[in-house]
Amino acid sequence: MRWASMLVDDLGEPLPQRMPTDRPPRVVSLVPSLTEAIAVTLPEVLVGVTDYCTHPPDLGLPRVGGSKYPSVDEVLALRPDLVVANSEENRAEDVDRLRANGVAVWVTAAPASVPAALGSVHRLLTAALDAPAPHWLVQAQQVWQHVRPVRARAVVPVWRRPWVVLGRDTFAGDVLRRLGVANAYADHPERYPRPPLAELVAKLDSGAADLVVLPDEPYAFSAEDGPEAFPHARHVLLSGRHLTWYGPSLVAARDELASALDRVLA
Repeated sequence: MRWASMLVDDLGEPLPQRMPTDRPPRVVSLVPSLTEAIAVTLPEVLVGVTDYCTHPPDLGLPRVGGSKYPSVDEVLALRPDLVVANSEENRAEDVDRLRANGVAVWVTAAPASVPAALGSVHRLLTAALDAPAPHWLVQAQQVWQHVRPVRARAVVPVWRRPWVVLGRDTFAGDVLRRLGVANAYADHPERYPRPPLAELVAKLDSGAADLVVLPDEPYAFSAEDGPEAFPHARHVLLSGRHLTWYGPSLVAARDELASALDRVLA
């Protein structure tokens, strides 16, 4: 396996022209959804993952810490040929240190839509890792083509203390839009604005939004933690993995998310 001389990652950074030809490449993934994508497609190449890489459930590999604060020394100790990172989930200083130590790093961009996410994963698997496009990726592209008419406008918190919501150009926002749920903060200048709770409640009380979507990651919203902040609004609890991961889970995610939304919006 070799890299073409002009092969670049999502951010336009070139990769050195060296990959092993006598064995599978050694890959460390610092992005949970990409860990799942690689593990399902090329399980033999992964040699290290983060503490938050929970899928596939039987992933028995060395852990190198969290996505935001991995142990670079532990990554280097695994002697990877390639480290997979993301511009939003991982720190630039960690990527720079890995590259300074001679490790190739493929950085994916934070996707603004489902097609952008799937296109990024396609490039990672087929260009960087020289794999054929997997069946699950083709299925996911087909499943998510259709966009339903808007049937609700939602506030979508992803954190509290402080409150953080989905803003413009996010993958999760596009997932919801394709299921007929518009984002009340889609026109905000920030991708993840931090409005005060009073502002969120006012949007719901005024009719500017009529639904609260509460995923269970990155913040673990639950029936006991989240809905009580919006006592007069409809809410729906969703799987954060199905809402925010762009990997094999996308094949089942549409039906799972649509079923949960339908129960509330019917």
